[in-house]
Amino acid sequence: MKIAMVGSGYVGLVSGACFADFGHEVVCIDKDPAKIDSLNKGIMPIFEPGLAELVASNVKAGRLSFTTDLPQGIRDASAIFIAVGTPSRRGDGHADLSYVHAVAEEVGRHLANDAVIVTKSTVPVGTGDEVERILAAANPPVRFAVASNPEFLREGAAIGDFKHPDRIVIGTDSDWAREVMSEVYRPLFLNRSPILFTSRRSSELIKYAANAFLAVKITFINEMADLCEKVGADVQDVSRGIGMDGRIGPKFLHAGPGYGGSCFPKDTLALLKTSEDYDSPLRIVEAVVKVNDSRKRAMGRKVVEALGGADAARGKKVALLGLTFKPNTDDMRDAPSIAIAQTLADAGVEVTAHDPEGMELARPLMPGVAMKASAYEAAEGTDAVVIVTEWDAFRALDFKRIKGLARQPVLVDLRNVYEPEEVRAQGFTYVSVGRQ
Repeated sequence: MKIAMVGSGYVGLVSGACFADFGHEVVCIDKDPAKIDSLNKGIMPIFEPGLAELVASNVKAGRLSFTTDLPQGIRDASAIFIAVGTPSRRGDGHADLSYVHAVAEEVGRHLANDAVIVTKSTVPVGTGDEVERILAAANPPVRFAVASNPEFLREGAAIGDFKHPDRIVIGTDSDWAREVMSEVYRPLFLNRSPILFTSRRSSELIKYAANAFLAVKITFINEMADLCEKVGADVQDVSRGIGMDGRIGPKFLHAGPGYGGSCFPKDTLALLKTSEDYDSPLRIVEAVVKVNDSRKRAMGRKVVEALGGADAARGKKVALLGLTFKPNTDDMRDAPSIAIAQTLADAGVEVTAHDPEGMELARPLMPGVAMKASAYEAAEGTDAVVIVTEWDAFRALDFKRIKGLARQPVLVDLRNVYEPEEVRAQGFTYVSVGRQ
């Protein structure tokens, strides 16, 4: 089957490469000539483990190609996926659907064969109806149907998530579209991956509901961590204790500096805007957004306290280890490190930093932060080292070496990577989250 993937960003590129690896013929389409040129040269626009190799092998096999020519790219495709960005719209927080609508309009003008148009982008409830209206207005001389197929990819583990999904959600009321989408995902049926066919609107809402619920879990354990510090409990024990309950589960119960990235911040805001439009308040999600926003700066203040308080912190130097919102990605969108660095700068603290993959994207977001080539260069002459992102490279630091480089042996562990006794035995003052 031929598949066209319109949009060659994170979701489109990973999905397209994986579909090609299933044996489909896939054309990835993007309006950015520089991106397409780079992809044709084997240069990835994002960092995702295993992606470069997957793309290269399928390009070599002739199953995957890249183009800026949408009319040619969609020709003879049985399924045309829309996988463009839906960022938060300036001013009101709604999802910006202008890219989705523009693709639908262009596809409608150039559709020359029967095809199912699939929204892969994360879109608010009712977007599929509007895409269908736009396509119908173009009056293509062929049959088409519109389906919803939200992605559930974790950055840093996207290929595994695509090939071994928890579930595949497809929203359509068309029997023909169900047949086409069943053929698209047939290789996963052989692995008995769960597939849920539902209405288009339910499918659209499932994606937002899932991300909002995970954001609730993260925010809940972060607030519990604050309480643990007050009452003398250990949040990691609390997390294990409640996570062993099958109704709750252990995932997304790790205390830290708050969530960030490409999905949770914008999707919770977009869901809230939908709830306002339909006069159906989501009070829990409202609280989650507010708490998460304030937590990032609170973690900056936690570092200031570790330096001795506001008066003592001025003029001191801190190293941030990890800048991306999570490990194994270069994504800096809404990363907690941005707010933490700004809070430290506001307190008069000099900031250095190191991240294995995110420093180039971080530079324009942190103009006052000195980027260093290694964790040890970043730690030189500092009064505190702060673990912000739990990259594997930071899980076995040479504390003796850091102690020799730093002015003061202070470690603020915002991801609870280390055991307190282990670090204190090295002569460090150790501060973590939700533990005494």
